[in-house]
Amino acid sequence: MKQYFSLVKFSHTIFALPFALLGFFLAVNRTGAAFSLRLFALVLLCMVFARSAAMAFNRYLDRDIDKMNPRTAVREIPSGIISPRSALFFVVLSSAFFMLSAWFINALCFMLSPVALLIILGYSYTKRFTWLCHFVLGLGLSLAPIGAYLAGGGSFDLVPLLYSGAVMFWVAGFDIIYALQDEDFDRSHRLNSVPVAFGKKGGLRLSEWCHLLTVLFMLAAGFVLQNNYPQISAIHWVAVAVFLSLLFYQHTIVKPDDLSKVNLAFFTTNGVASLVFGALVIADFYF
Repeated sequence: MKQYFSLVKFSHTIFALPFALLGFFLAVNRTGAAFSLRLFALVLLCMVFARSAAMAFNRYLDRDIDKMNPRTAVREIPSGIISPRSALFFVVLSSAFFMLSAWFINALCFMLSPVALLIILGYSYTKRFTWLCHFVLGLGLSLAPIGAYLAGGGSFDLVPLLYSGAVMFWVAGFDIIYALQDEDFDRSHRLNSVPVAFGKKGGLRLSEWCHLLTVLFMLAAGFVLQNNYPQISAIHWVAVAVFLSLLFYQHTIVKPDDLSKVNLAFFTTNGVASLVFGALVIADFYF
């Protein structure tokens, strides 16, 4: 079990999970429905199964590439800890449990679950033909607040769509930073990424633009929330300020000629930003 958790980088669920919970609690608050522990658990299961399927499929599809890259050769499949066949079975199982969990939520979530799987699994192919792969990854994670809102409210709404836009460009931006590490390897093996297409400096500039769009989506969501939810207080804007400050911070510690702090920017900074933002905004809904 520990090896499979490592295969799918289970700890990285922390990136999108707070936004999924935000979408769920926003729906509950907006509809005035009573909190349902069963529904809450199903939303969590959907998040875990969908992300596990996506990560395991990415590792399965990239197993030969990972074996050639010194940075990734120690991963579970290329190192022989988990066989490709076992990883693929894990993908099928996770996908099936994701759809089953969606079925127990409501008909709309179940009908949209294959679309979600198509996006999050299809991402793994994209670096083979386009540098827009980072944005497809962002699109996959951006489904979290929309899907959770549909689970809690059963319909679409503007605010979770704005949060999804923020998540999409936030994830694309920090994934570009992470891809800086593999620029030379990707170029030599004809793999596509923003750093390969535009270089390290160009990649960092595009990442900054992505995070500027994140700022705009978050501010828009905040103003819409404030106009529709009189109880929203200054706590919400503190949450936004913390998130945006951490976005700015990660761009100060990664330089084109110094990638030593990429992991700090990618894992720690973004994980803290997501957790703090989600916790404060959800708390603001109720307290």
